[in-house]
Amino acid sequence: MSNSVTITKTTIDCAQFSTREINQQLKALAAEGVQEITILNPQGRHNLGVGLEAPVTVRFQGPVGYYCGGLGDGIRFTIDGTCGWSVGENLMSGQIVVQGNASAMAAASAHGGVVCILGDAGPRAGISLKGATLIVTGSVGHSSAFMMQQGRMIVCGDAGPNLGDSIYDGEIFVAGAIASLGADAKLVPMTEQDWQVLTTELAPWGITAKVHPFKKIVCAQQLYHFQAKDFSKWKDAY
Repeated sequence: MSNSVTITKTTIDCAQFSTREINQQLKALAAEGVQEITILNPQGRHNLGVGLEAPVTVRFQGPVGYYCGGLGDGIRFTIDGTCGWSVGENLMSGQIVVQGNASAMAAASAHGGVVCILGDAGPRAGISLKGATLIVTGSVGHSSAFMMQQGRMIVCGDAGPNLGDSIYDGEIFVAGAIASLGADAKLVPMTEQDWQVLTTELAPWGITAKVHPFKKIVCAQQLYHFQAKDFSKWKDAY
């Protein structure tokens, strides 16, 4: 009989390794079947956990820099602190939770999964979102959901100017004030199905959707097709 013991939990101290070495260890440990990894002393390092394709739980005990969790597939990340720009960029599936504020472009081009910011997010949150769900329990900066193509963005606070500018598809929900809508974005009435979606998405974070005055924003579909003979429509929109 084999006396080998399967390790399910382990710890990596960032103070002892380079970013490349940390990411190499994350991939190797995940491939070995380790289920939970704690990252000590991330100290705002960039590119941590990038390109990880495994159903592994990783907890960063401290702030991280830009691109944390980028290109992840099946990951479950928790960041105990703030994060730099583009957290969860091009996320394919899984979940990233930021227990603090996020810089610009959170969940940029994310295809699937959930990115939840338990704080505020900077400008262009959800830029070019392609199918993922971005939840921000605080407010978002200007040009958030810019060129959104698919997916869902839920903002429990306020939204800066040009929300949903050039949106193509998907849906945006904002509970607070909206400084202004971007080109081809419009407000539509909330439906009972919308409230059910919000209830399901926000319940894991202890938020009761129906106590907030959520508003829904979608594409107005006025700029789907360029018409040379009716250029004024485009000119007026921009």
